[in-house]
Parts: sequence; structure tokens; C-alpha cells
Amino acid sequence: MMEENEEQSHGQQADLSLKKGNYEEEEEEEEEGSFRLHVVTWNVATADPPDDVTSLLHLNSPKSPDLYVIGLQEVYSGPLRFVSDTVFDDRWSRLFMSTLASRKYIKVSSIRLQGLLLLFFSKLEHVPFIRDIQATYTRTGIFGYWGNKGGVSIRLSFYGHTLCFLNCHLAAHMKYASERVDEFEYIMDTQTFECKKAPTIVDHRLVFWFGDLNFRIEDHGMHFVRSCINDQKYNLLWSKDQLTIMKKKEQILQEFDEGPLDFQPTYKFDLNSDTYDSSGKKRKPAWTDRILWRLRPKASFPDEQDGNGAGLDVKQLKQLEEDEEYPLKIRQDSYTSIMEYSISDHKPVVGIFTLELRKMYTTPLVRLQPEGDWSADIDSMVLYSPLQPFPSSTWDWIGLYEVGFTSVSDYITYTWVKDDEVAFNEEVIQVYVGKEEIPVRGAECVLCYYSNTLQCIIGISEPFKVHESKVAIEEGFVHEQINGLDKTTASEALWN
Repeated sequence: MMEENEEQSHGQQADLSLKKGNYEEEEEEEEEGSFRLHVVTWNVATADPPDDVTSLLHLNSPKSPDLYVIGLQEVYSGPLRFVSDTVFDDRWSRLFMSTLASRKYIKVSSIRLQGLLLLFFSKLEHVPFIRDIQATYTRTGIFGYWGNKGGVSIRLSFYGHTLCFLNCHLAAHMKYASERVDEFEYIMDTQTFECKKAPTIVDHRLVFWFGDLNFRIEDHGMHFVRSCINDQKYNLLWSKDQLTIMKKKEQILQEFDEGPLDFQPTYKFDLNSDTYDSSGKKRKPAWTDRILWRLRPKASFPDEQDGNGAGLDVKQLKQLEEDEEYPLKIRQDSYTSIMEYSISDHKPVVGIFTLELRKMYTTPLVRLQPEGDWSADIDSMVLYSPLQPFPSSTWDWIGLYEVGFTSVSDYITYTWVKDDEVAFNEEVIQVYVGKEEIPVRGAECVLCYYSNTLQCIIGISEPFKVHESKVAIEEGFVHEQINGLDKTTASEALWN
């Protein structure tokens, strides 16, 4: 029996090494990539989420995004709700996570600042290539808006290209256009990251800036604005849009691009209707909700005749080399509002983008797979093989996840890589998983290697079957009791 196990283990180790070789052979074929990005911004005005977000996420579209980035403003943050949301995911996050999990997306990162919420989702296949994830926030305090206004951001490396997503809620009211720009500049100046390659927002290769930016339409009267909207002559309003006006004055705004505003202004509506503000205040419609982007300007030589890089510092030279060797292009495919949602006085805005890039790496850092058959009746082993050097840590762990999991923390169980290591050679390392940790009822699962240093998943196994416990069935447990047994085991593990 021992010989059979050794043969099986050697066979799987050889298989793991073979797959490692296959990765290297495929590397050249997969260098060029085209990726679809779906960005949402929505001021939800403290409302609870709708029952259905199919239209918001374009779930019926024949082209599914590779990445979803969802920025919300004015998520309800009353004292009791906010405390519970700090312990458990808020209602909006749970809705998006449950909706997207069945389509093989997971929440890679999120950040919350009172009413500001930013969520980043990825198709599972890209997750091992999303690294160096960090999130931060900035409060702005102009005119008493401290705390409920500001910016939250998530930065990361996507196949080696640095991306940053910034969700803002800026100061309100018509007369504060300059203050909005000041707030934006303050956020850009103060947000920093522990990343040598991109320590500030502007150092990133590609930045998306979106949110309730609160810029209004100046000069034109209410009647003219509403007539233009009714006649769909939105272009007649563009020249008086405050963001368009401020872009002519402010260098930092000129670096950001935006698609044409070929949709009706998204603020302010009566609740549960498509009627603009009919209250006594009769606020003028405006494009307060926006999505812009900035592709980092290419480093250029001070003298066009000088082709040897003289005059450029080391950082600029590295950027120039990166731009040439690993090009990145962006195209906006769609920019529109979703009018059917009426729970808020704002309509959500969606931007669809295509990113074309040359990948800086095409293999995950780790390859892993289960050894033999898995069930709660026997102790099991994970085999993993480092495919590239990476900063391993005693806090690295391998998680067992059910297919369709929602986020990194949604594991069934996990094992510490260093503490539970059983055997290793130059190619393959074995890690032990105790049978008491494996689900009694069985499931379709995957294994994920989480790097504590890189703060991300760096390897995912192919899906495999964890079999239902034969011992539990022989002892007379029915399916309902088996499910209950798993829940009891999970509860005990949580409290212990």
C-alpha cells in the first residue's frame, strides 16, 4: 500500500513539474492580452440595495468583463449599521459578491470610508496575476464635510501593469467648483502607497477617477437645461459643465480623459421616478456622477535630437523602457447612465473599457493541486511547486474553497504552509491537511495559495471533487445531518 502511495505521489509530482514546463512553453503565446473593464459609480443616497443588479452589471451582455470596479457614495452609515458593517460585509457588498460569485468572479479588494465604498472584482482566472494590492482613504474637511466626503482608492499590479482606482465624493453646491478641484488635488497629493514603483497615484500606469464629483451646469436657466435634456441636445450644455470649464484652467485635470456626455444628467431626481427635482428647491440637473481616466504620459527626451536618454533620471528611463517593451492602450467602449434604477436621487453611471496590454508575466508564482482523493475520512495532502521566486513567509497559507466562493476570506478551511509542511524536494512541496478540517458533505473545490507578504492569492488549483464522508453515511447520517455537522465543526473552529 505504501509503495502504491509513493508511486502515486511521484506521478503527481512529475505531473506538477510537467505542467510547470507547459506554462513556460505557453508563455510566449499569451503575452498579448485584451481585457474588458466594467466601472460603476453610483450615489445611492443611503438606500438599501435593489433586488436585481442585472442591468447595472450588464449580466446579459454577450461580452463578460474581466474586471468589475464598483464605487458607491452615501452608503448608509448610521451608528448601528456602520458598526455591523465593520464586522460583516455591508448589504451592498453582499449583493455584488453573491451575484458575481456564481459567474466565477471574486472580490479581490474593498475599502470603506463611512458612506464611500469601493469594490474590486476579478474573474478567477486573473486572480493569481493581480498583485501588490493596497487600499487607502482620504477625508476632506472643507466647509464642514469632514468624514462624509473624501476619496477611497485601491491600487494593484495587473499582469505587471500598475493600476489605481479612485472613488471620490466631493463638496456639493453650485458655487464650490474651485473647492472641488482643491479637494481632488489634496486627495491626489496625500494618498501614498508602500510601493517603490508607484508610491503615489500619478505614478501608476493607468488611473481611473470616478464618483459623485458634484460638478454642476453653470449660467443656463432651468428651462433651457430641461429643454435640452428633453430634446436630447446634451451637447448644448457641455460648455457650461463645471468640470469641463475647470479642465481648461487646471493642469492636473487636463491629464484626465473622459468620454462624451451623451446621456442625460444623472442628478437630481425625485425618489422612485425619472422626474427631475420637483421639490421647492428645484435643483438644476447636472452631470455630478462621472468616470475619467489618466494614462501616464510617456517619458520623453528633453531634446528630440538626443536619442541616448541623456537628461532623463533613472525613474524616467525605467518608465520609458517599460512603455516601449510593455505597451498599454485603453479604449472606452461605452459611457452611459442606467435610468431604470430609482431608489436614489442619482442615477448610476457605467463606463466600459478595453485594456490592451503586453503582459509582464504569464505564469502564476505557485502551482498547486490536491494529492489523491479527498474526503473527511482521511488526512489529505496538498502539492505545490514555486514556479518563480517570491517572498515566502511563515504566515503564508493554503485555503480550501468551494467553487463559487466570494472572496479571499470565504474559505472552508486553511493550512499554514510552513507549519504543516510534510516533505519537499527541489520541485514539489507537500503540505498536510487534517481530515477534521475537510467538509463532511463533500463539495467541488479549489485550493488557493495566499502570500502574506504580497497580500494576495498567487496560485489556484484546478477544480477537484471532495467526496462525501463514507463514515458519516455508514453511521446513518442523512444529508441534512451532514450539513449540520459541517456547520457545527465550522462554528467550533471559529470560536476556538
